Amino acid sequence: MCGIIGVTGTDGALDVIFEGLRRLEYRGYDSAGVALVDGATLWRRRAADGTHSVDDLVQTAGAAPGGATTGIGHTRWATHGGPTPENAHPHLDCTGQLALVHNGIIENHAELRVPLEGRGHVFRSQTDTEVLVHLVEEELAAGAGLAEALRRALGAVRGAFSVVVVSANEPDVVAAGRRSVPLLAAVGEGTGLVASDISALVGRAERYFALEDDQVAEVRPGSLRVVDLAGGPVEPTAVVVDPAWDVEAAQKAGFDDFMTKEIHEQPRAVADTLLDRRGPDGALVIDELRVPVDDLRAVDKVVVVACGSSYHAGMVAKYAIERWARLPAEVEIASELRYRDPVLHERTLVVGVSQSGETLDTLEALREARRSGAPTVIVSNVVHATMAREADGVLYTRAGPEVSVASTKCHLAQIVALDLLALVLAQWRGTMGPAAVGAELDRLQRLPALVEDALGRAKDVDAVADALAGARDYFFLGRHVGFPVALEGALKLKEISYLRAEGYPAGELKHGPLALVEPGVVVVAVLEPLQDKMRSNIAEAVARGATVVVVAPDGADVAGLGDHVLRVPRVDDPILAPVVTVVPLQLLAYALARRLGNDVDRPRNLAKTVTVE
Repeated sequence: MCGIIGVTGTDGALDVIFEGLRRLEYRGYDSAGVALVDGATLWRRRAADGTHSVDDLVQTAGAAPGGATTGIGHTRWATHGGPTPENAHPHLDCTGQLALVHNGIIENHAELRVPLEGRGHVFRSQTDTEVLVHLVEEELAAGAGLAEALRRALGAVRGAFSVVVVSANEPDVVAAGRRSVPLLAAVGEGTGLVASDISALVGRAERYFALEDDQVAEVRPGSLRVVDLAGGPVEPTAVVVDPAWDVEAAQKAGFDDFMTKEIHEQPRAVADTLLDRRGPDGALVIDELRVPVDDLRAVDKVVVVACGSSYHAGMVAKYAIERWARLPAEVEIASELRYRDPVLHERTLVVGVSQSGETLDTLEALREARRSGAPTVIVSNVVHATMAREADGVLYTRAGPEVSVASTKCHLAQIVALDLLALVLAQWRGTMGPAAVGAELDRLQRLPALVEDALGRAKDVDAVADALAGARDYFFLGRHVGFPVALEGALKLKEISYLRAEGYPAGELKHGPLALVEPGVVVVAVLEPLQDKMRSNIAEAVARGATVVVVAPDGADVAGLGDHVLRVPRVDDPILAPVVTVVPLQLLAYALARRLGNDVDRPRNLAKTVTVE
C-alpha cells in the first residue's frame, strides 16, 4: 500500500521524485523518503509525520546535492514497524552504497533475518523490508551487477512485493522487480522511470510498460531490459495510457479536496461506464468482456469476491443477478474465500471487483478460482491492472482517477458495471428478452441525471449534519438493496469521520442491536425499496428515543417517521436505487468529517490501494 518512484537520466531528479510522491501519497502517508545517487555516494532523507510526510520530506531536503539524475522515492503505509523515521524507506545496506524501497509484505523476513545477522549484517529498523537490501548487498559482493543481484535476492523471498533499488556503484541504473504488487516502467528520450502507479509517470515518457509477476527490470536512461526470475529475457507488456490519466485529472480542479471533486464527478463516471454498451441491433454489448458466449450460457452460479466498498457493490449485484439472470449468486469477502474450501468449478463464474485491479485479497481469491477451473471476470477502473491481465474477462468502469482514499465515484461505477454484467448474463441465458434488456438499459441511462439531482440537494444534507453535531453513535439500516447502501453509508462515516457506525439489515434490529438504541444514538434508515417493512423498523428506533434520519424517494409518505428526511429522486426500478440513495450518505459522511476537522482525502490508518493481506 506504499507509493514508489524511481528515475534515471532525469535532470532535477529530486523534483521529479517529489512530484511523483505527491501523486502517489494517497497510497500511504505515514512516512516518506528519498535517496539520490550523488557521484560515488548516496544521499538520503526521510520524514515521518503521519499526515503530511511528503511536505515534511521536502522541507528536510534543502541540502540535496544538485545535478543528481538518478534516485528513488517512497511514501509509506506502515505494516511492519511503526511510522517512524527509522522505519521509513529507503533502507540502506551496511556499506551505505545501496538504497532500496519496497511495497508489500516479505512473509519469510524473520527466517531470512537471523542468518543475515549471523553473517554480520546490522539491522536498523523493525521492517520486513530491510532483509531485502542486505540480500542484494550480498549478491553485489559476490560480483553480480545491480539488476542481477536483485533478481538473485528475490529468489529467496516469499510474499508480495514491488521493489526498486539504486546503487552508487552503478549511478545510471534503477533495478526493479515485482510479485503480486503493481509496478510499471516508462522510457523516454534519455530517461527511464518506474513507479507503482501510472499517475506518477504520465507526461514523463513516451512508452509505458507493466511488469508481470517475478520479472526484474533494469532501467537505464532511454532503455529497459526485463528478465524473468530465472534470468531469461522477456518482452515487457506495453501499456496504452488512457487519455483520462493526465496530470490535470490528478488535480482538485477548484474543489476543496479530492473527495468533493470525485463526488461531483459521479454523474460523468456513471455515464461513461454506460457509453457504447448497445449494439446496432439494440442488444447489450460489452466488448472487453472476452468470455465466450457459450461459457456464459453454461454458468450455473455466480460468486462475487471483493473488499470494502467494492464488496458492497457486489452485494447490490447479487439482487440484480438473481432477478435478471435467474442465477444463484454469492458475495464473498475476498480475504476469506481462499482460506476455506469454496465450491468452485468450470460452471461457476467468479467476479472480482476492485477499483485499482490490484487489491491483493481479491487478486488471490481470483487466482484460487482459476486453480479450481472457474472462469473469472474482473470489474476494474484501471486498464493495465494485474487482475485485468490475469482474468479471463474484464469489465472496465470508466470513472477516471480516484485519489481520495474513501471510494465514491468508483463505487457508483462498479454498481453500474455489475448491473451491465447481470444484464448480459440474462441476455445470453435467455432469461430476459431483447425488449426487457433494452428497457433496463434505458433506465440505467437515466441514472446520471438522477445522481446529478441528488448532488444538487447537498444543502439539505448540510442542515442535517449541523443538527447531528455531537452525536457519536450511528446505526444505518436498510432492507433488500437498501441493506448494502446502509453498509456503505456506515463505512463512509467510519472511514473519514472516525465515528462509530454500524450497518444492519433493518429486520435484524430487533434481534440484538436494538439493545444499544437510546437517546443520543442516530439511526439512518434507507426507506427504499421495502417501505412498509422499513416503517416498522424505524418505529422501533423512534420508540427508544433515537434521532432518526430517513433517506426517502420523492413522493414517499414520511409523516411521523423521524426527525430528519433526506429526499432523493425516485428511480424507475428499485434494483437501480442504490446508485442514487448512496449519494446523500456520502455527503453526510463528508459533512460530518469536515465539521470534525478531519482530512477527508487521507483518513488515518488507511490507504487507497490495499496490496497486503
